[in-house]
Amino acid sequence: MTAKLPLSVFIIAKNEADRVPLTIGSVRDWVDEVLVIDSGSDDDTVKVAEFMGAQVTFNEWKGYGPQKVFGERLCRNDWILNLDADEEITPELAREIQDLFAGEPPYSAYRLHILPLHSFQEKGHKWTATQKPVRLYRKSRAGFKDSSVHDSVVVHSGATGALKGMVNHRSFRSLAHHVEKVNSYSSAQAENLHRRGRNPSWIELAIVPVFAFLKQYLLRREFVNGIDGVIISYMYAFQRFIRLAKTRERFQISKREGDGK
Repeated sequence: MTAKLPLSVFIIAKNEADRVPLTIGSVRDWVDEVLVIDSGSDDDTVKVAEFMGAQVTFNEWKGYGPQKVFGERLCRNDWILNLDADEEITPELAREIQDLFAGEPPYSAYRLHILPLHSFQEKGHKWTATQKPVRLYRKSRAGFKDSSVHDSVVVHSGATGALKGMVNHRSFRSLAHHVEKVNSYSSAQAENLHRRGRNPSWIELAIVPVFAFLKQYLLRREFVNGIDGVIISYMYAFQRFIRLAKTRERFQISKREGDGK
C-alpha cells in the first residue's frame, strides 16, 4: 500500500456527481486528506464525494477566490494540492509528487501542467498547449487571492518550481455545457470589469474576437484537433466577445439609471 503523503487536497464543487469521483479517485490513495467544499449541489455530489472517502463541507458561494481561500483554511496540512472537480491527477504526476515528498520539497510552490481534454477526446494531443498555474504549495508561504473572478495562487516567500506530469482537465461536458459556463462566468467577469470602470469600445468588440480565435487556433494549437479545434476556437472567441458585450451593456444600464435620477 502506498504511504500517505502529508498533503491535503481540496476541491470546490457544485453539481459534480458525475465527475468528482474521478478527481477524488486520482489522489485518495496517497494523500492524507481530501476535502470537498460544496456550494449547494442539488444532485448527488455530496453523497458521492463522501462515498469516495472525502470530507464534505458546505460553504455558500461568494466567488472563486473566496471559495478557495475557505477551502485552504480547512486543510490540516501545510502542503496543499488544489484540484477542480473536473480535473484528475495522471498516474505519471502522482508518482512525480510522491517522489518529490521522499525528502523535503525544495520549493515553496509548484506549477502543474493543466492539459485540456475536450468531450470528443480520450487523451490530449501531444502538441496541445497547457496552462501552468501554481496548484501545489505550502499554505504558510502561499495562498489564493480573495478575488471573486480570478482564482490564482500568490507565493509570498520562497521560490516556485514546476513539475512535468499532467493534470487532465475535462472542463465541458458538451457544447451546451460550454455555453452555460461561458454565460455564467462572463457575467461575473463583466460585473468585475464594470466596477473597474471599463466601457469597451466598438473597436474592442470588433477586433478582440478575431484575435481570440487566432490565439486559440494557432498559439494554443487547437489546429491539431481538426474541425473540432475550429469549433473550440470559435467558442473561445465567443467567450471573449460576450464578456465585453455584457460589460458594455452594464455600462449603458448604469448610464440610463444615472440619467434618470
